[in-house]
Amino acid sequence: MIQKGFNKGVRVSHEERIETDLVIIGGGIAGVCAAITAARKGTKVALVQDRPVLGGNASSEVRLWILGATSHMGNNNRWSREGGVMDEILVENMYKNKEGNAIVFDTILLDKVYLEPNIQLFLNTAVYEVAKKEERKIQSVRAFNPQNSTQYLFVAPLFCDASGDGIVAFQAGAAFRMGAETEEEFGELFTPDESYGELLGHSMYFYSKSTDQPVKYRRPSYALKDIKEIPRYKLISKTDMGCRFWWFEYGGRADTIHQTEEIKWELWKVIYGVWDYIKNSGEFEDVDHLTLEWVATVPGKRESRRFEGLYMIKQQDVIEQRNFPDAVAHGGWALDLHPSDGIYSDQSGCTQWHAKGVYEIPYRSFVSKDIDNLFLAGRIISATHVAFGSTRVMATCGNGGQAVGMAAALCIREGLLPKDMQEEPRMTMLQNELNLVGQSIPHVPIRSEQNLINDAVLKASSVLKLGQMPAGDTWINLATSLAQLLPLSVGQAYHFRVNVKAKEKTTLTVQLRISEKPANYTPEIIWEELTFELAPGQQSLEIAFSKPLENSQYAFLTFLSNEKVEMEESDHQYSGILTVYNGENKAVSNTGKQSPPDGIGIDTFEFWTPKRRPEGKNLALQSTPEIVFDSKNLGNGLTRPWLKPNAWVAELKDEKPKLHIEWEQTQKISEIRLFWDTDYDHAMESTLMGHPEEVMPFCVRNYKITTLTGEVLAAVEDNYQTLHVISLEKKVNTKGIVLEMEHPSQHVPAALFEIIVR
Repeated sequence: MIQKGFNKGVRVSHEERIETDLVIIGGGIAGVCAAITAARKGTKVALVQDRPVLGGNASSEVRLWILGATSHMGNNNRWSREGGVMDEILVENMYKNKEGNAIVFDTILLDKVYLEPNIQLFLNTAVYEVAKKEERKIQSVRAFNPQNSTQYLFVAPLFCDASGDGIVAFQAGAAFRMGAETEEEFGELFTPDESYGELLGHSMYFYSKSTDQPVKYRRPSYALKDIKEIPRYKLISKTDMGCRFWWFEYGGRADTIHQTEEIKWELWKVIYGVWDYIKNSGEFEDVDHLTLEWVATVPGKRESRRFEGLYMIKQQDVIEQRNFPDAVAHGGWALDLHPSDGIYSDQSGCTQWHAKGVYEIPYRSFVSKDIDNLFLAGRIISATHVAFGSTRVMATCGNGGQAVGMAAALCIREGLLPKDMQEEPRMTMLQNELNLVGQSIPHVPIRSEQNLINDAVLKASSVLKLGQMPAGDTWINLATSLAQLLPLSVGQAYHFRVNVKAKEKTTLTVQLRISEKPANYTPEIIWEELTFELAPGQQSLEIAFSKPLENSQYAFLTFLSNEKVEMEESDHQYSGILTVYNGENKAVSNTGKQSPPDGIGIDTFEFWTPKRRPEGKNLALQSTPEIVFDSKNLGNGLTRPWLKPNAWVAELKDEKPKLHIEWEQTQKISEIRLFWDTDYDHAMESTLMGHPEEVMPFCVRNYKITTLTGEVLAAVEDNYQTLHVISLEKKVNTKGIVLEMEHPSQHVPAALFEIIVR
């Protein structure tokens, strides 16, 4: 029994002092990725989250799907899904939760953090006070958890603000911005005018379900009474739910920090008014059995403060895909701005303008220019309002969070401050450490000297020389232009053969297209064009291009639309090869072609995008010369398709593909890293949407690694992840190792992007 008498003074709450290496404030996707990345490098991390679950806008409290450079597979960014921990989380979610249950996704994030012994997790813990050691350095932060009535004092040499509104950076005195910059300040031509507004608002969603008996609905007093107050009310559908109602947005004309409660009430007014409209207006059939299952209680925030770093990324950096020597992350979402009036605006719910490919994000944008021991992560990084329209999405935030986590770990190890990491050779070290865990920084391969296989002789039991993609049982109509995306070699003039069916005598135009920038997948250059007269019926088409390519890069074997023509498809799938279509994806403002108004600094180009499986099969075709997936691709430091497939692929007829790695001298091996193909082109939306597969079809599930003498170093079954790190308990002395794999399926040959032996 505890019994205490009257206290004339004020009782002090229970307090705990936490001393650690790195304090991360904010447990959204950026904070989670930063914490896991740092912890795996041996850094002691305190992850402080003011909500009961992790994930921020991706959590079950908000239920927004995670997206980034893949953009719903609706842009020209092929194989662009974010790597590292961000990829690991999304792949894990596919395996355990391909249906997109937000509650299950909560458990996946918690599990990832729970499994890291170097992370102390503090849920329901809100930071409210910052103490500084000196003008430019944070000493500690205070937080309070109302669930256990405990105050915490977090003390560390380094801090990361991933809190969304930037509570720590703000209290520490760091320079920040809210709203849009003028065109004159950075030369950005897409800056919004006053009528459009300077801030994006908050959103809240709801879920509904069907019951076995009729359910009445009587609206609360605060529900919106006149649905016509919403100019776009005719877009409301009884079958939509969750973040498909992303345009239920409000608050861009308000203070998106201090007026959040008022904004929340307005969004509740909208949601319950919309549900009243669905249930009781008579405009919808078959809604008697529908009932509300869930309504958000906290809003998903888009924009508030942005803090000034050592560099501020801007529109031109995104659109022109500018290169940075300190690139540590990448983005690829559109410049996506919303009218500040949100759901009450008579304008489109968003204005999305895409770049022709992915862009780099420099390390300097994650480092406060004012506070020496403070990193910035998530939506508060150093970006203009226009660039923020792209950098703000969660997979991009997670990608940046990983960079911060790794940089913090290296700073702790080397006794450095964040700004010191931008200098050489430290930046090269940071980039390489990130790439070793799967970051895949554009234009930056893993350093070859980090990989013992570059001193070895590699012998593969077979090498896929793709001269033919075998015909299946299906044909696709050319109502929409399509292209087979293929990695072609410099100096070669390619010939192809395909089978077509013509309903009647007609003409078919075939083009070989390439991208102006070899690493892009926007086919704006028609390299060569041929025209064919087709007779009625099935026939074989010989396509002989005469103009050799000037670069090794992906090219588009393009067939322009003709609904009188069908093309034969293949059931076989290969790493780094797919079909794309000049179709539409309205979810990301893709209507087949981007046609911006003059004078806003945005490019005009066509979209050529893939279809989701089981659609989007490869064409049945023959290629001369063959496309070779050589084992020489291993050791080049690239872990996804980029300019070429960068994979060793075995032949399907090779029943037990093997890779022998042999050295002249005995090596001491402590670690083997394997980078498998989990289809970086698939947008693994985390919530609501659902996916056809729990394991990507290209992923090698079963494999074994032995020494040349047969000692088993690893035997793995049912793998589904991209990166597998085999850390040996004791160093092994050997003159070679053997990797033996199984093909993923009868139509998909085994592929490996990279193997790193250290």
